[in-house]
Amino acid sequence: MSCLFNSLNHFIGEGSYEIRQKICNYLQENKQIIDGLSTNYILELDNCSSEQYISNMRLMSSWGGAIEIQCACNIWGLQINVKNYRDNNNRIIEFIPLNKSHNKIINIYWNCGHYEPIDNL
Repeated sequence: MSCLFNSLNHFIGEGSYEIRQKICNYLQENKQIIDGLSTNYILELDNCSSEQYISNMRLMSSWGGAIEIQCACNIWGLQINVKNYRDNNNRIIEFIPLNKSHNKIINIYWNCGHYEPIDNL
């Protein structure tokens, strides 16, 4: 299981597998990830086939990243703050839902290879 989905589970509480599947379903429906940009369009920018990307992401061994974090924001109405511990300035990247409205803020850290939930930044 990917550490990103485990970190999201810490706050959402729906189970890592279920969270992964909901995010993949969101992607499969070709919904917007960020304002004006659909799943297919974003994956095409990275020269990925959306079908192949989603199929791989459904595998328990696949790692999640920024696309999946943004989808989680959109699905659950979250603001997700990601603290980059490998950045000397401890930069925080804020992900917000498409509608700009969130009902909860969660914090996770990333060390360029691993996500972990944190309760306070």
